[in-house]
Amino acid sequence: MKYANNKNIKVSALLTLFDRKVDLSVMNEIDKDFGQVAAIIENARANAFRKVNEELILMYRNVGRLLSEKAKDASYGDGYVEALASYIQEYFPGIKGFNRRGLYRMKQFYELYEGNEKVSALLTQLSWSCHLLIMSGCKSDEEREFYIRLAIKERYTYRELERQMDSGYYERYMLSKEKLLPEKVQAEINPFLDSYVIEFLDLPTGFLEKDLRKGLIAGMKQFMLEIGKDFTFIDEEYAITVGGEDFRIDLLFYHRTLRCLVAMELKTGKFKPEYVSKMDFYLEGLDRQVKKPDENPSVGLILCASKNDEVVEYAMSRTMSPMMVSQYQLQLPDKEVLRKKLQELANIPQIEDKQI
Repeated sequence: MKYANNKNIKVSALLTLFDRKVDLSVMNEIDKDFGQVAAIIENARANAFRKVNEELILMYRNVGRLLSEKAKDASYGDGYVEALASYIQEYFPGIKGFNRRGLYRMKQFYELYEGNEKVSALLTQLSWSCHLLIMSGCKSDEEREFYIRLAIKERYTYRELERQMDSGYYERYMLSKEKLLPEKVQAEINPFLDSYVIEFLDLPTGFLEKDLRKGLIAGMKQFMLEIGKDFTFIDEEYAITVGGEDFRIDLLFYHRTLRCLVAMELKTGKFKPEYVSKMDFYLEGLDRQVKKPDENPSVGLILCASKNDEVVEYAMSRTMSPMMVSQYQLQLPDKEVLRKKLQELANIPQIEDKQI
């Protein structure tokens, strides 16, 4: 909590206690009280922000509905919108967002989700800036709904949502859906991607696996955004001791929804079949030594610079361990290439760009 920002108040209170020779338990009680008050304030502020945002989104949608209905009249047009924008500025001096472009966005906002009750119930949970980003960056109803649900679930800020959209997260996720999860991994949706984008790393030329690992540790906040906030980082070079020898897992996570440990091995080159047997060993060690009785079997993720899907399929055809092989990219992908792959896979026509 940020109640410690005002250190002088707390220090003063503690000094007074020392002067009076008050028991340490009293000091702890005061510290607890401070925390409770701070929590009450933070909760009230969060609730107030949500309520204000809810009213703003409803206001924009209601204005959009009126404009959409007015558009059916012959008198509607740019002249009408320009006149309305001028009237609003005169009636509410200094108000922002109600110029010609803003009013057209409100109209489009209403029309995009009109009749979609599932999505309509979610709209007030996102900020207007996030909605504008989704409207301008998405090409289909499915993509818009995906990012709305993802942003709410992961509690994205505007910048985090922008990064996910720039990285083609929707396309990568949809392409990954075709990859079957191991039978031992019980999940309604696949929490793993076939490709990960780690453009935030500043790696030297000819970097080694240890450089990749250290880079991910240093950029763990950005990495957690990419892999999902259901992952909780445990440790790097996590040791499994077998026969008196230490064997180290590059990165170890815990996945809250799957309720299992996730071992991640990092490779700077192309996938090799021998990586599977090494991961088998790590998962066996985790399940015997670390996994709790009420947790699910540990899962492995081998993250390589590149992979051949046929080689991966052959290498994993006889393993009983739940593991996946994914590849990483060190720069943002070409979204158009990803979209074409997705369209070919789904056998759907090319979607043209729409400017909003």
